[in-house]
Amino acid sequence: MPPTIPDPADIKAAVDVALAEDIGTGDFTTKAVIPADTRLNLIMATRQDIVVAGLPVALEVFRRLDPDAVITVETNDGAKIPAATVIARIEGQAEALLAAERTALNFMQTLSGIATLTRTYVDKIEGTGAVLLDTRKTLPGLRALSKYATVMGGATNHRMRLDDGVLIKDNHIAVAGSVGEATRRAKAAGLKNIEVECDTLDQVAEAIEAGADSLLLDNMGPDMLVQAVDICAGRVMLEASGGVNLATIRAIAETGVDSISVGALTQAAPAVDIGLDLAD
Repeated sequence: MPPTIPDPADIKAAVDVALAEDIGTGDFTTKAVIPADTRLNLIMATRQDIVVAGLPVALEVFRRLDPDAVITVETNDGAKIPAATVIARIEGQAEALLAAERTALNFMQTLSGIATLTRTYVDKIEGTGAVLLDTRKTLPGLRALSKYATVMGGATNHRMRLDDGVLIKDNHIAVAGSVGEATRRAKAAGLKNIEVECDTLDQVAEAIEAGADSLLLDNMGPDMLVQAVDICAGRVMLEASGGVNLATIRAIAETGVDSISVGALTQAAPAVDIGLDLAD
């Protein structure tokens, strides 16, 4: 089951860093312009159609600076909502909420952007049986939250870290000498669930013979993917990767591969437009 909220430790770590880099020694502007006892009622709303992600993180930002803030959540992560939908209402100390504003919005806009793009990819392959996977192509320090956002968009997490699974890639193969030799070394080390990257059909056959459990079919067009599916004949799980975009993913999914990994989900998702404004 996908997580309903990010891990609290990941939220804390991300919020700690974000507030430290944004606030510095204090919000001089707000202190000078707004009386210290002022309270605000704010509305967070989307200005475009989005898939929501990041609410627990953004709300933690507000609560960190104003523990007594009154927050009413109007939607939830994973929800697909139209423009002008209210996401949350926040009431609290003006100085705290304004200091939190940019950081909270940065998280919401970035993570909702990832979830929104992910849902677009998921919709493209609906009905094919292929599963959309994310990758480790994430901003340093934001991997856990970024991968949480892809799940909110409908994807499945691939490896979180290098110790989260075995994936023999092109540089491993180059050093080992061949697909077969790299696979045999991994098996001799007692590793399980070995996935091997293959660029050619010959490598596909070699990896299967060496005992690979799954294959990453890298930068193969649909015609070659169909041939790879035929060669494997259901003996291993097949992941397609490389050259995947919104224009190509449907044809790739229809070749019969089990999954498709897309780095763009976390590497190229544009931030969405979410605002925080005074309530009327």
